[in-house]
Amino acid sequence: MVESAQSALLAPFSDPQAVARYAEGPPRFVPGFTDLQRMAAILLAERAPSDARVLVLGAGGGLELQAFARAQPGWSFDGVDPSAEMLKLAEHTVGEFLPRVRLHKGYIEDAPEGPFDAATCLLTLHFLPADERLRTVRQIRRRLKPGAPFVAAHSSFPQDKDERPAWLSRYAAFAVASGADPDLARKARTAVDTHLNLFSPQQDEAILREAGFSQVSLFYAAFTWRGWLAYA
Repeated sequence: MVESAQSALLAPFSDPQAVARYAEGPPRFVPGFTDLQRMAAILLAERAPSDARVLVLGAGGGLELQAFARAQPGWSFDGVDPSAEMLKLAEHTVGEFLPRVRLHKGYIEDAPEGPFDAATCLLTLHFLPADERLRTVRQIRRRLKPGAPFVAAHSSFPQDKDERPAWLSRYAAFAVASGADPDLARKARTAVDTHLNLFSPQQDEAILREAGFSQVSLFYAAFTWRGWLAYA
């Protein structure tokens, strides 16, 4: 059941036409999307050296790879994503920065062992159920040097049955206000409600701590989205 639900939600990432339009989506559905990437780069740079090797899980599309590479000319990246189509798009998006990027098709177990100076996982962990999310985050931490920074951001908001519908409606309303087609926003709301593995911010923080990360702190909150900084 979980596997089929995930397949339904991930299907667009294998559709060449949907992938070609991918870059239009995050800025319309994620408030402050560009600033989220900029903040992530700043937070990583607080501890990562100028020649850092950075693990980017969920790198398909290449948007954060491009943003990080532009911000830090000495960093190199290993980007991991299960979608071949999204990795093709990442190659195109990264463009001139491609010599500093290695792309890997698969999941966290397909990532190099490292050790890495920093890691990110943006707009990805909400696809995973609790046990798989914990396993994935543990595997990220295992690949990091002691004290290395990790930035995660994904869908996370109050899951009380009386509050959840209102937050989902705000998610869709923001997309429409940002230029998304109302029918597309409605379908996206239904998909998120039906298929994503959603937890409260408190539960998400607990998963990071259980995985072994320390100093977990919230740095980003925007409607149905949250972002955390933590250290290995």
